[in-house]
Amino acid sequence: MGSLWHGFADMGAVERDGAFVVARGAGAYVWDEAGNRYLDATAGLWFTNVGHGRREIADAVAAQLGDIAHYSNFGDLASPVLRELAERLAAIAPVPGSKIFFTSGGSDGIDTAAKLARRYWHEQGKPEKTVIVGRQKAYHGMHVAGTALAGIPVNREGYGEFMPDARTVGWDDPAALSALIAEVGADRIAAFFAEPVIGAGGVYPPPPGYLTEVRRICREHDILFIADEVVTGFGRIGGSWFASSRFDLQPDLMTTAKGLTSGYLPMGAVFIAPHIAAPFFGGGVWFRHGYTYGGHAASAAAAMANLDIIEREHLLDASKNLESLLHEHFSPLAAHPRVAEVRSGVGAVAAVQLADPAEALAMVKTLRAHGVSTRAAGQGALQISPTFVITEQQVADMAAAFGRALDA
Repeated sequence: MGSLWHGFADMGAVERDGAFVVARGAGAYVWDEAGNRYLDATAGLWFTNVGHGRREIADAVAAQLGDIAHYSNFGDLASPVLRELAERLAAIAPVPGSKIFFTSGGSDGIDTAAKLARRYWHEQGKPEKTVIVGRQKAYHGMHVAGTALAGIPVNREGYGEFMPDARTVGWDDPAALSALIAEVGADRIAAFFAEPVIGAGGVYPPPPGYLTEVRRICREHDILFIADEVVTGFGRIGGSWFASSRFDLQPDLMTTAKGLTSGYLPMGAVFIAPHIAAPFFGGGVWFRHGYTYGGHAASAAAAMANLDIIEREHLLDASKNLESLLHEHFSPLAAHPRVAEVRSGVGAVAAVQLADPAEALAMVKTLRAHGVSTRAAGQGALQISPTFVITEQQVADMAAAFGRALDA
């Protein structure tokens, strides 16, 4: 028996069947420890936007480690690379003048946003606004706030109630949010959390007009709109740095992580609109919150190199092109008898929804036998979110492998 406890795993099955050990990667491919090659359908876990094996990022990290690996940014402390990264992110923020609060990753970002939303209302003289609202199918990480907001019921089971003032509404109907506001009262609701495209819950693009309408409802009722762009940020939705820009959401807060460094090192960043930051930048008001490794200097160096690659190689355009390529090559699989539907058409994400959700884990292993590494998401969906550097031929090869695996 091994000592490693895997996240989100049936450890009895892992002990019985063994682990799938990924030893190295390059571009759109990964290799297992036996030397077998696989097209990486998930970009690690939604994050390897610039592809595997980018020496430029590794060199930038090594150089930063040689200067100073990290130093706290609590109080008045900072590192040069972190200040530079904050200005660079503010320049591409969906809301001009945003402030940037760094975390260790996406789950940290959700807890940060939840706490800041409630603290903001406290500073506005409305301490009763504490309720936070999420959607069915949503995934917001696995810290306390993210677990409380989880729209995937099994992710909340067995822990008891972390936050009694967390609520969940339907994922696709603005009227559900309006009904909750009428029930609970806008004077008690602090914030509404929304993934522009639902990710781990099964890859669900927003229904036409949905995001615009829930954003309007939040404004009308003085509820903060928090865009969870941990998956969708940094080009994953195609053509723009953020889905919030593509859909003109003007979020009050926006959480990001994954694509910020393309997963080369852990890092997250919360974008905070000027009006939310204002009470804390006037002097005397502390946001008593932070993380030891939030804004890690070596991670910031990785982020800077990653952003350089995205800009130089025009990968936002490549992601936009992937939107049509994934739709073109994977949509025909919807006709397969083992498939219920294929969801695609918004960014470099897609999902093959199996007719029998119970087959998903077996299909993941069957796909490995056909040279593709993917994972199950939501209720019986197979995730497709490749690196932006994948070629059209590699997309076609991946779709063909899905077809063969479904036949098998």
